Amino acid sequence: MNSHLKHALPACVWFTGLMLVFVILYAPILSALVFSFSADRFPSLDITRFSTKWYAQVFADARVLEALKNSLTIALSTALVATTLGFAAAYADFRFRFFGQRMVLALALLPPTVPIVVLSLAMLAFFSRIGLSGTVGSIILAHVVVATPFAMAICRLRLEQMPQEYETAAQNLGATPGQALRLIVLPHAAPAIGAAALITFAVSLDEYAIAWFVGGLEQTVPVTVLNTLQGQVDPTIHVIGTLAFAATLSLVFAAQLLLLRSTKSHKNKEVSP
Repeated sequence: MNSHLKHALPACVWFTGLMLVFVILYAPILSALVFSFSADRFPSLDITRFSTKWYAQVFADARVLEALKNSLTIALSTALVATTLGFAAAYADFRFRFFGQRMVLALALLPPTVPIVVLSLAMLAFFSRIGLSGTVGSIILAHVVVATPFAMAICRLRLEQMPQEYETAAQNLGATPGQALRLIVLPHAAPAIGAAALITFAVSLDEYAIAWFVGGLEQTVPVTVLNTLQGQVDPTIHVIGTLAFAATLSLVFAAQLLLLRSTKSHKNKEVSP
């Protein structure tokens, strides 16, 4: 870092702005965490007693447990399919050159940019036409559409760090294209594949709009929370929100750790003689 670099504003101003951003982002989440341990039914800053009874109530609620089962099944299936498709698309974009490649890449990364309500309605109409609406399968397929671009982007960044000559050298030494892919490309891309699986799992776990439109009676945890809020003020919402945030934060942190470790390892290899 250049010690002579000057900033337009004092460092304290930038740090204050950074702290303000964190407060705006995480104050509501922290308040939900605090309220989840309040013994009062209605949230209030004047908390007189703390209790874990709302946590016990959540884990005893058959409706929530069924929604959790659906969410985990859908998220695991989505992560598996989306990561596989994302890696395949990333490898095709990395390894081959073909007409309209930029357009294909733009279309592959388009779904997350489409307004979620428009995308949900389109999927509802499509699945209704083919008789899949209201099933767990329809939610998985819809989540795969949304999550695959994330997996593709993560895998593509990792593949960019691998010289294409590695595969050529392996094949010159007698390896088949399949062996070169299995022994050279996949080990190099393994950290990104793992990170993509974690991120797509988190994306599916937290998504509610599409699941609400196409899932019918098959509810995920976010949809259950939404339906509960429409009927009454329930303190268990704070518990579910806290647990969901903790799960998502853990997945994202693990994905970041994988990517950072792989990047550091790659830089060390470049520096070493």
